[in-house]
Amino acid sequence: MNRKRKEIKRKTEKANVDNISRTIMYEQFYKKNPEIKWSFLAGLVSRNAGWNMTDLESKWFHQMVTEQYRKLLFHTYERANWTIFQDAYPQLLWYENAKRKNDPQFDVLDQLGVSQFMQKEWKLFWENRNEERLCTALIVNEQYMIEETVMKQPLYREKVFSSLIYIVEEHAHLSYVIFPTRKGKVYGLYIRNFKDVKARIWLGRQLAALLFHPAIHEDIYQFSLLTAPTGSRRDYEQYMDWVTGNTSPMLRETYPVITHNWKQKEDWSLQEIETNQFFTDLTQIKPTERTVWLHRKWVELYVLQKLKELSVIRD
Repeated sequence: MNRKRKEIKRKTEKANVDNISRTIMYEQFYKKNPEIKWSFLAGLVSRNAGWNMTDLESKWFHQMVTEQYRKLLFHTYERANWTIFQDAYPQLLWYENAKRKNDPQFDVLDQLGVSQFMQKEWKLFWENRNEERLCTALIVNEQYMIEETVMKQPLYREKVFSSLIYIVEEHAHLSYVIFPTRKGKVYGLYIRNFKDVKARIWLGRQLAALLFHPAIHEDIYQFSLLTAPTGSRRDYEQYMDWVTGNTSPMLRETYPVITHNWKQKEDWSLQEIETNQFFTDLTQIKPTERTVWLHRKWVELYVLQKLKELSVIRD
């Protein structure tokens, strides 16, 4: 078992290099293991993180946001996404091995430092194959993972999530997660009250329900299969009949590889948290095309950067 644990950790370290490698690993895993729905959701959310990262080095954001704040935002995205992958990908590798050998060896999960909550959920899944419940469980786990390691850290809490820029952006619905298609249509939801872990879990569940809605799932899946992630919004804008006029660089041409460490990984589920509340049934979601809405948000962003350029808005 120790050998298996070491091999999983080695593969995780090799894959957890940057936003692009994480996106690729999540989506490749889903292609081979479509019953693990969370992995596809994680891949699409990772693409969104990449687009948000490179936005920070675009023409418009250079004019609107200081270099210091842009760097801090990038490190916030990077740390959160690194943390989720570092915890979740070993679980995916464990499952793939267990599936192949038809031998779960649940003790390996404990050796990998997987939360007690997820150890119980993986055992449940092995018995009942409830794909939706496992997807929800992984959403809950990831959000509590970053709650302790990112959201509650003074640097991120005070400098990012309490900043005026962040509050205005959230209030104006300029933060969102989108699922593109090669037909030029996009679907998605905007982010509200991101500082609240329960709100993030609810959003994750809503996004999962949207992503796997039979009316749109195949179109989004084809986008992921046939569109290599670069971190640039050109990944999906190439399929649209409009462009923003903003620059959108590729991630690996923009940022260096960032080294992270996890000094002390704690099990969030040992706290007294009532997790049953997260498994209640959701109201059925109806896919709504967001293409025009997204276009309008970029127009609003364009107006903001022009106002900044004209010195109407000052730092």
